Amino acid sequence: MIIFLLPIVLFCIFMSIRTLFIPNTIKGKLVSVENFFYLCTVYLTVIIGFGLIFLILELMGMTVLAEANKEHQYNIFETSFYFSAMMLFSVGNGDVIPQGIGRIIAAMEALIGYTLPAAFVAKVMVERKK
Repeated sequence: MIIFLLPIVLFCIFMSIRTLFIPNTIKGKLVSVENFFYLCTVYLTVIIGFGLIFLILELMGMTVLAEANKEHQYNIFETSFYFSAMMLFSVGNGDVIPQGIGRIIAAMEALIGYTLPAAFVAKVMVERKK
């Protein structure tokens, strides 16, 4: 049952990132409250989406995340979303370690995290020249 959520989550992530490449989405000033909230919404969608992917895989019984501190029992819900945010904004800080397929998913999220600001700035500059 949980496996059916993965395509929905992937679709939501894709649609959120896709909005950066659609013309005429952002209009107006170079720096504006609307542009800031737009970027925050895209980031939040990606964090929640990848967090749900990690969570769904863990709930299916796959080990995709492990805490570096083996003595501490972690909460799977908190750790999934925390790790997702750490991978999107940086490359993590070493307290949660991806394992197995989680490494590939984490690498994809890190790549998105590095390209989102550049795509956003390019989009604002293109819209400004129109």
